[in-house]
Amino acid sequence: MSSLCDYRANVNAGDNAIALIGFMGAGKSAVGRELSRRTGWPRHDTDEMIREQFGISIPDIFAHHGELAFRDSETALLKTLQRGLASIVVTGGGIILRGENVQLLRGMGRIIWLDADEEVLWQRASRHSTRPLLQTPDPRARFAELLRERLPLYQMAADYRLNISSSSIAEVTDEIIALL
Repeated sequence: MSSLCDYRANVNAGDNAIALIGFMGAGKSAVGRELSRRTGWPRHDTDEMIREQFGISIPDIFAHHGELAFRDSETALLKTLQRGLASIVVTGGGIILRGENVQLLRGMGRIIWLDADEEVLWQRASRHSTRPLLQTPDPRARFAELLRERLPLYQMAADYRLNISSSSIAEVTDEIIALL
């Protein structure tokens, strides 16, 4: 079972959204789908919405438009999401690279960081050979480097941190619902 490791007191009681953050392979999309199913709250998956906006896959967005265009789209998308409504916001792993994005998420509600041991994250992420940031001669080394760079950003952004290394989607969803 996962354990609730951290709570930050900056949660606004009137903000109803749950934003899921975490590194690639953390299971944000799967947990977001399950949370939405169980709560009946609408789910906004930023990666899915950006794919729809561009009409191509995320690897193609990175290849044809660049990472900056993708990151700009993330920020623009967050600005369009309605505040004050109960919802689930599933984010891409790099959403925390911009402080503005973190502030936008904070304005919606609680930010929950789905975290796991590095090896667990790698095993899950490496199942998808199309991850644009891992298209390097040494994807494992790049993965570790990105994780090290992003860990402090996740820590600063999160209201709650769940270590989901040995948890099922149902167990993680149970813990998040208990937080509500």
